[in-house]
Amino acid sequence: MIQDKTFIEVEYTGRLKDDNKIFDTTNEELAKKEGIHNKNASYGPVVVCVGQGQLVKGIEEELKGKKEGKYIFDLKPENAFGKKSTQLIQLMPTSKLLKEKIQPVPGLQLNIDGNIAIVRSVSGGRTVVDFNHPLAGKEVVYEVEVKRILTDPKEKIEGLLGRLGLETSVEVKDRTAEIKTKNEIPKESQEELKKYLKELVEVEINFVTGEHKNLNTV
Repeated sequence: MIQDKTFIEVEYTGRLKDDNKIFDTTNEELAKKEGIHNKNASYGPVVVCVGQGQLVKGIEEELKGKKEGKYIFDLKPENAFGKKSTQLIQLMPTSKLLKEKIQPVPGLQLNIDGNIAIVRSVSGGRTVVDFNHPLAGKEVVYEVEVKRILTDPKEKIEGLLGRLGLETSVEVKDRTAEIKTKNEIPKESQEELKKYLKELVEVEINFVTGEHKNLNTV
């Protein structure tokens, strides 16, 4: 049964409930068909750890207590991308954006101090900027297939590190994992990763940085 900290290999497709439009999928062929394909994205089954915010909140909650298989989850906004908040809609001088060489037009996506926002309207020298998630307030439907429940520590670690874009090779022996990587990982980040991985996978973690033969890319 799936619970918090259960590792699963999963595929999913998300649709808007009101018009059945697909906005996210792990199926590359479907993404191309629906015109939402991203050439920089990786498609196919993904490994996630339930309860760690790696899936939409409602999906994680619905999966608990279930086994491998296919499911359909109908999610309200509060269990998907949140309710729309008027507090996240702000008015700012258009001149401020123009100084940053940004020509605001409705629908334009901005990155303001690390936060994603969408321009809703521009008039009278003022620009309305919306910091709500683009799907906030929307009811969504997810088709989810749990392909496998993972038990092998090596697969769990490779799945987590793969999500971080790290090039690694993992060996696990006697409840200790040796992670070889070509990536330069600061000492402080290594310690944080060790604690994170140990808590979820329940093995000791050792990092070895440098060039290694037969290094697999995750």
